[in-house]
Amino acid sequence: MKHRSSLSLLLLSLFFILFCTATEDGDGDSSSSIVFTTLGRAEYAFDIFSLPTSHKPSKDDELLITDGQSVNFNGHFPSPSSSPILSMFSNQILTQDPTPPPLQLLVYVTERNGSSNIYLDGFYDGINPTRRSILETPDRVQVPLLSIEQRNGRISMKDRPSVSGDYLIYVSTHEDSMAPRKSWAAVYSTHLKTGETQRLTPYGVADFSPAISPSGVWTAVASSGERGWVGEEEDLNTDIYVFRTNDGSERIKLVEYGGWPCWVDEFTLYFHRRSENGWMSIYRAILPRERTISTESVVIERVTPPGLHAFTPATSPGNNRFIAVATRRPTSDFRHIELFDLVLNEFREVTSTVSPKTHHYNPFISPDSTRVGYHRCRGKSNGRTNSPLFLENIQSPKPEISLFRIIGSFPSFSPVGDRIAYVNFPGVYVVNRDGSGKREVFSGTAFSTAWDWKRKGVIYTSTGPTFAGESTEVDIISINVDQTGSNSYKKLTIGGKNNAFPSASPDGKWVAFRSGRSGHKNLYLMDAVEGEKGGIRRLTEGPWTDTMCNWSPDGDWIAFASDRDNPGGGSFGIYFIHPNGTGLKKVVHSGEGGRTNHPWFSPDGKSIVFTSDYGAVSAEPIANPHHYQPYGDIYVARSDGSGIRRMTHNSYEDGTPTWGPTFIRPVDVVEWPSSGDGCSFDDCHWLGQAGNHGVGVSPYISTKPKCC
Repeated sequence: MKHRSSLSLLLLSLFFILFCTATEDGDGDSSSSIVFTTLGRAEYAFDIFSLPTSHKPSKDDELLITDGQSVNFNGHFPSPSSSPILSMFSNQILTQDPTPPPLQLLVYVTERNGSSNIYLDGFYDGINPTRRSILETPDRVQVPLLSIEQRNGRISMKDRPSVSGDYLIYVSTHEDSMAPRKSWAAVYSTHLKTGETQRLTPYGVADFSPAISPSGVWTAVASSGERGWVGEEEDLNTDIYVFRTNDGSERIKLVEYGGWPCWVDEFTLYFHRRSENGWMSIYRAILPRERTISTESVVIERVTPPGLHAFTPATSPGNNRFIAVATRRPTSDFRHIELFDLVLNEFREVTSTVSPKTHHYNPFISPDSTRVGYHRCRGKSNGRTNSPLFLENIQSPKPEISLFRIIGSFPSFSPVGDRIAYVNFPGVYVVNRDGSGKREVFSGTAFSTAWDWKRKGVIYTSTGPTFAGESTEVDIISINVDQTGSNSYKKLTIGGKNNAFPSASPDGKWVAFRSGRSGHKNLYLMDAVEGEKGGIRRLTEGPWTDTMCNWSPDGDWIAFASDRDNPGGGSFGIYFIHPNGTGLKKVVHSGEGGRTNHPWFSPDGKSIVFTSDYGAVSAEPIANPHHYQPYGDIYVARSDGSGIRRMTHNSYEDGTPTWGPTFIRPVDVVEWPSSGDGCSFDDCHWLGQAGNHGVGVSPYISTKPKCC
């Protein structure tokens, strides 16, 4: 019996080794990798800082609070007397001293180890104004507040956390809304001692930016209600609702059109909205004390004057002296934190004298009103620098598929999966699949990459301006990445009428691409070696845009994105067509007005990966840096369009995914040399525009998205 057990154990061990080897080496299509890009994300490096509110601060007053690991943002200072919070430190710090000094506490969102979570940080000796960083204390403790949820495999984005009594209130996106373009963002409550979680947002509704009243009885949210999302990029169309914090009951609509609520007392809250003269401004809602609360009984007052954008307000309970806001002034290219004096009706600068050329986001005030917190890109602050990860592992909801964010755009895997090509505006680059061995193979401006299936080392790309019209000069070239010099690339198209998004056939004979040569962007096939000179054939025809094509591994289908349902309307779906022009069918669409783009087949051809607004927005766009599409996430689906599965959860713009045949182990990342302070991302572009000085505008702004 002993020998039989040993033999069974040996066989089991051999099976495990073979399974791990197959998984790591990518044997079989079930173990593969998806690589995608996120607009600007590698440069964020957000950390949370704070400054005093009592005087005009200097650089020496600024405290770096969070630890410089990945991205930390949207903080909250809980009450230092919160017993559930303090109890979390009882076995770590408080046992060292029976009478320790009060802790400085911080609850915030962090993205690290490939996932989003909410952390609690505690500091043993309080805040010393002479210290530049709170990290200098040796008694720092970090507690992930939602680790139990993550172990259950529920991947999501977390946002806007706050603590009330025994409960953590926050936004999560872990539940599918079950409808296209209905946000997955909902408010949840987790008991800090037991981990029990309940949803406070009704199903079918999306809630953002929760704020708890001083008593803890009420929670206010910015809600899109049941109407869903209609594509606003500049100004998310939400209303202010309140409900009971303990169970989500007695839900009442307080304010028509408003976002980012915050309380100062049980009957007063502040919020932002676009004013009639075009400026984002702060407003005050005063609730009735002795009659039923409704939108008709709430008094609305404008607080901040025109002439600048003011948004994402912050208050401190009982403090009627000032509020903190983020601003964009016409005289500045940067978003800053300012205090607005509610008595004198005037602004006082906070961050502009400390970091004048850095964007600052989403202020929050300490319970005693003595400090204001915010997040900004850490850059080289306090001597802490972190190089970005060229391939950053993202926690995948499908363990057999590893998921990576890349520094670059339009990545593609070589046929055997050993190399990745990508573009960097300008330049086309090739690296090994682990991110090492970076080489520039083309120095011009280019977008999209695709490898030849038969000719080793040959890739295709389109060179010229992006987001351009049909007649713009854009051409397709082939590049032999194993050669050097001008002989390494060859121009394949003639005439330059916006020829882009090439994809080679598996038999090596043809390249599918889109062209504007007819006056409309449609699909064509040309000879893979000689280009147009060797033969060209039109594949689709019509007054619409067909683009972003990708050839299936078996050669039977070409997937592409098209707006043919509503030409020029900005809505795109994914279609399939046979290379002979037959069998056209719509495969994936995110609903009327929706955008689904950049399809790419899985190595076995049974599934596709794509970017889509299927899950709508996950946070108020104004609370983030600039994104052309603040709703893009990565999804996979079967090749018939069924079984849609969300792969990424964040409030950024994810796009240009590719699906490779090898499984890149989740630990395979490469630190990338960082140039400068790594904080060169843009603020929301529309905040750089002045108001219209009294000319009425609709508060419901809708901007037609663009497509390349």
